[in-house]
Amino acid sequence: MNKAELLRFLDEIGARPKKGLSQNFLIDNNVLHKIVQLAGVKPGDLVLEIGPGPGALTEELLNAGARVTAIEMDRTFAEHLSRLQTKDRRLTVHEGDFLDFELSYLSAGTWKVVANVPYHITSPILEKLCLQSGQFSSFTLMVQKEVAERIRAKPGTKALSSLTLFLQFYTQVHEAFNVSAGCFFPAPNVDSTVIRLDTRTPPDVDPNVLFPMIRKAFQQRRKMLTSTLGKQVGLVLEQMGLSAKARPEELSLEQWIQLVSCC
Repeated sequence: MNKAELLRFLDEIGARPKKGLSQNFLIDNNVLHKIVQLAGVKPGDLVLEIGPGPGALTEELLNAGARVTAIEMDRTFAEHLSRLQTKDRRLTVHEGDFLDFELSYLSAGTWKVVANVPYHITSPILEKLCLQSGQFSSFTLMVQKEVAERIRAKPGTKALSSLTLFLQFYTQVHEAFNVSAGCFFPAPNVDSTVIRLDTRTPPDVDPNVLFPMIRKAFQQRRKMLTSTLGKQVGLVLEQMGLSAKARPEELSLEQWIQLVSCC
């Protein structure tokens, strides 16, 4: 769906992009092809799409032979997705907020997530997906370029955050490519990145113990870990071969796991 086709469709249904829902629609067919290719979508695959909007990516997924469940919050767009229904009825549409959607409603099988997610709720979406990662093989998502940089950040860099470590716990980065603002209508104020995260078996540690400590440290990321987590942490850091003055972004996920296990 190019810009002219999108504008014609929006006029036909009497709709306009809503800024409050982060509705910036892809108008570059080459990017749509690349997303489906990066996701490795094959005929018969079960695909969950979040926020399909006018359905350009939905149509591309259906053309690749996938069985698509699309969750759309905007009633107007949700109603008009039915125009894309295939003869073998491979499209299911749910109207509503993805964050309220019960993933247990999805049919049995291993799903792929492929979506241009609403940027204002990217982190909650990622968290929800990761906490149910056993249902999925991969997440291929369009996100803000800045968020993608955080996801791929290395220890010792400013981009590393609690989100980085959370996603590393449940997934590993497969591949990514950047998308310029001009590939959307309306053009957002940021550049974007399509990133594929493949799910993995999480490390053998309780995330309910690990991540509260990590998040507590990153709430005051400029401070040393001994200041936010207690002086006893300094001794453990030294035993791990690290500086007692270390700050949260200096530790890898494996080092965080070791630290929590020793405290």
